[in-house]
Amino acid sequence: MSADLFDTASARDEPPKGPRPLADRLRPKALSEVIGQDHILGPEAPLGVMLASGALSSLIFWGPPGVGKTTIARLLADETDLHFVQISAIFTGVPELRKVFEAAKHRRQNGQGTLLFVDEIHRFNKAQQDGFLPHMEDGTILLVGATTENPSFELNAALLSRAQVLTLNRLDLAALERLAQRAEKDLGRELPLKGEAREALLEMADGDGRALLNLIEQIMAWKLDGKLDTDALTTRLMRRAAKYDKSGDEHYNLISALHKSVRGSDPDAALYWLARMLAGGEDPRFLARRLTRMAVEDIGLADPNAQTHCLQSWQVYERLGSPEGELALAQAVVYLALAPKSNSVYTAYKAAAASAKKTGSEPPPKHILNAPTRLMKEQGYGAGYAYDHEAEDGFSGQNYFPDGMKRPVLYQPVERGFERELKKRLDWFAGLRAKRGRSGAE
Repeated sequence: MSADLFDTASARDEPPKGPRPLADRLRPKALSEVIGQDHILGPEAPLGVMLASGALSSLIFWGPPGVGKTTIARLLADETDLHFVQISAIFTGVPELRKVFEAAKHRRQNGQGTLLFVDEIHRFNKAQQDGFLPHMEDGTILLVGATTENPSFELNAALLSRAQVLTLNRLDLAALERLAQRAEKDLGRELPLKGEAREALLEMADGDGRALLNLIEQIMAWKLDGKLDTDALTTRLMRRAAKYDKSGDEHYNLISALHKSVRGSDPDAALYWLARMLAGGEDPRFLARRLTRMAVEDIGLADPNAQTHCLQSWQVYERLGSPEGELALAQAVVYLALAPKSNSVYTAYKAAAASAKKTGSEPPPKHILNAPTRLMKEQGYGAGYAYDHEAEDGFSGQNYFPDGMKRPVLYQPVERGFERELKKRLDWFAGLRAKRGRSGAE
């Protein structure tokens, strides 16, 4: 297979027959025409600075579909007089890559550099990614990779150390509106939509410029007598499913948003992220499990009922299933968001784990060990143990930590919710312990 098959520059010399799709006709001809990515293309932004200084380096474009990754790469090649070659990691194997590199070496010998654009670069395994390194280092290619996945997880460290990662944003409604106006200008007429229907169309695109143009092209092909309202539009168009990868970055990003909204006591935001995940097809049992974790980690003993409420909501979902049971999860989300917050037990347990690791196999003090045999009694097991029920106030104040270990303070309750009462009890016990002179070994 010839490397020329991957060379889109030659493909553009012979355009395919038939009408060009709207998305192709509106592809920007210059970087200044790119919509929605000013944070990387502006004069003081990374690409603007690189182009102004003449020091363009290898790049990784990370962002969702339809935001301009391929277009920007092509325009960078035009701006820098580099030969543009595009391949996809899905369809390209090692033999084809070798031919691409050989062709790039031949061009370099003739005085022209190559910008190699690799779409879906995360599809290459780590060994294949290593294959790019020598050709990047000796200047044979300037690599521009595109990925929808988090480069930190999907690309190897060696490749990341030689390329700058730039994040491209999903297009907001203002950027999509500009794109719609550009389409109307190209088509010579306005979209046959009422105001609210136009807004609904932009929302349907879900931040994807290419998807918006495809929807517009579909709408413009309809034969209509007037303008459509929102109901008529949504009846005619199949709403695009929200982009949600249940095993990828979006999964972790959205559960993080839900968790932090609960922690931040914002029930409206928490409900929104719950709904987003459920609409994307997330397993409600996963959400029930994570909600219970939130109750333990971020609310704890400030409201002991939070954990119980989550477990009951989980059980309700198991009995009712979807969609009825999802309301129980929503109820748990609101309860958690409005509950008093404390991570005191969570913090105390982490400190206890660190202390346990540090002290190793130190045994308990002998006075709290049982002595079921005569030998153990002779060894002092159980000697001097104070039975707390027989002590004044039901509290002996004796030491329960290993002999020689300084008594740590691990659990420190906050002045919120039920932990106020627990703090009073702790302070009372601490006072009794100090009064009776049994604070433990120093």
